[in-house]
Amino acid sequence: MTQKTKNIILVSSFAVLLLLSYKFAFSKTIETKIAYDILEKEAVIFDNLPTQLSTLKRKEKYNDSILTEYQLSGNSIQNSMLKTINTYAEQHNITLSNFVEPHQIQRDDLKINTYQFSLEGSYNEMITLIHQLEQNTKFGEIINLDFKKRKNFKTGRFYLQASVLLRSFG
Repeated sequence: MTQKTKNIILVSSFAVLLLLSYKFAFSKTIETKIAYDILEKEAVIFDNLPTQLSTLKRKEKYNDSILTEYQLSGNSIQNSMLKTINTYAEQHNITLSNFVEPHQIQRDDLKINTYQFSLEGSYNEMITLIHQLEQNTKFGEIINLDFKKRKNFKTGRFYLQASVLLRSFG
């Protein structure tokens, strides 16, 4: 055998040895390392579960306190809004002349309700009620407010009417 043949046999046997060692040893080690990394990430997630649970409980208590503060417990937003409007209207000489069923839109996971109602009374009292609805009760945001001067043809008197659109997310 010549030196050239010996070198060819040596190189080819080394290549075969590398392929066999990869197939039986290295590939299994790499697969085990990948599985270990995945399990390690899951362990970190499971270690954080008690922290996440306590955070969610605190958020739930906070949200419940907000609902209680803004008088939204146990009722729908529509009923709570009507109660608030009627209470204010009785105290300040405003008339709730129209309250239409809410218009609902579903976008992805978000449900948007639009409430439409009409008020009659003095400008300052209606503006105060609108401000209270938007800022103090957190029912939603006023997206349209339209004041019109109307005439009662039976009595010949003029009165102010406000049409309100209030948008709520939930």
